[in-house]
Amino acid sequence: MAQSTASETHAPEATKSVAELQQIATQVRRDIVRMVHAVNSGHPGGSLGCTELLVSLYFKVMQHTPEPFDMNGIGQDLFFLSNGHISPVFYSVLARSGYFPVSELATFRKLNSRLQGHPATHEHLPGIRIASGSLGQGLSVATGAAQAKKLNGDQSTVFVLMGDGELEEGQIWEAALYAPHHKVDNLMAFVDRNGQQIDGPTDKIGGLGDLRAKFEAFGWRVLETDGNQFETLLATIKEGQGLLGQGVPVMVLMDTQMGFGVDFMMGSHKWHGVAPNDEQLATALKQLEVEKASDY
Repeated sequence: MAQSTASETHAPEATKSVAELQQIATQVRRDIVRMVHAVNSGHPGGSLGCTELLVSLYFKVMQHTPEPFDMNGIGQDLFFLSNGHISPVFYSVLARSGYFPVSELATFRKLNSRLQGHPATHEHLPGIRIASGSLGQGLSVATGAAQAKKLNGDQSTVFVLMGDGELEEGQIWEAALYAPHHKVDNLMAFVDRNGQQIDGPTDKIGGLGDLRAKFEAFGWRVLETDGNQFETLLATIKEGQGLLGQGVPVMVLMDTQMGFGVDFMMGSHKWHGVAPNDEQLATALKQLEVEKASDY
């Protein structure tokens, strides 16, 4: 798969078809299971479940320039990953959209690698703008970045992804109060509503309740979508973009299945942070066939 050149910018409404995005997503899923298997460590479940979103943003929606990487992202749309443990999907999408060589995915979680288990800025990996090992911080960072863009007259959009279990962190709700109050209307946030967290189903662990009603009460425009179907997800993102610039931020509650794309991983919290063994990897890769695989 060709990588971006130094001068290439991925523009909004790029020409990738849904069929092409599906092929990219399948390749990304191959990367995820292979990366985690190679080091017997990592978080495949949430990574597989959020693949459609990251592929949609980086290959279809966002205006961004992989090379040369600009940490400030001036004049570019920005994405922040708050639930940093799903780094496998983030690293794969960054590499395959041109931020660094795809071959570097083979160093995931190894000593002296830039691809640590949770993204970190001190590794100077292109595409990484915050360290996101500690949950609950991404919405605050994204809100600040979006507000800075408004103050600087930058018309770009800031996107952020959070996990649903992560919403048990209090800092999320501080940011959720702040953004509508300060009319941060160039911000689109996503919640990966897969209903699972490390210890079990979210409705048994923390009890999130009616998330739509909660965020609406805080002043957000709230949309809901199927996060594992490109057509539905892209239509919702487009609808959300149409709501930006109207004085309030947009929140997308995105229903996904943990482990989506690999049948024995789907819908179970048990694959939150467990690597497949050799037999399971072979089974997963058979389910993730692409027309022309470009495994690293």
